[in-house]
Amino acid sequence: MPLMPKRVKFRKEHRGKLKGNASRGNFVAYGEYGLQLTQGGWLTARQIEAGRIAARQYVSREGKLFVRVFPDKPISKKPLETRMGKGKAEPEYWAARVKPGTIIYEISGVPKDLAKAAFARVAHKMPFKCRFVERRHA
Repeated sequence: MPLMPKRVKFRKEHRGKLKGNASRGNFVAYGEYGLQLTQGGWLTARQIEAGRIAARQYVSREGKLFVRVFPDKPISKKPLETRMGKGKAEPEYWAARVKPGTIIYEISGVPKDLAKAAFARVAHKMPFKCRFVERRHA
């Protein structure tokens, strides 16, 4: 089942603008390896779930997978061939706002080559360009 908030203060939201690079959530914090976006936009709940399933199946329940993004933006869409007016449409799906540099998945407890191969499969399911990153030890 795709992710969505339990409840929201307002059902419908403006589209808004996504400017700049990620200043938060842009480094590997929980796992050893991560998948970082090099482009920004909206990541739908279905895309997040598809990536999670692809990674989980590839590592065959080894290690721990962390999903670092959550879809909290309602996206509404009017039906095709509908006349203008009559208000804003109902929410169609949920999306996460992601900026370039955001880490979307992290994994720990698996070897580097296995993590790299798993995230390569996940990257194919993402609508943006991604890159494999490692945790920086201070």
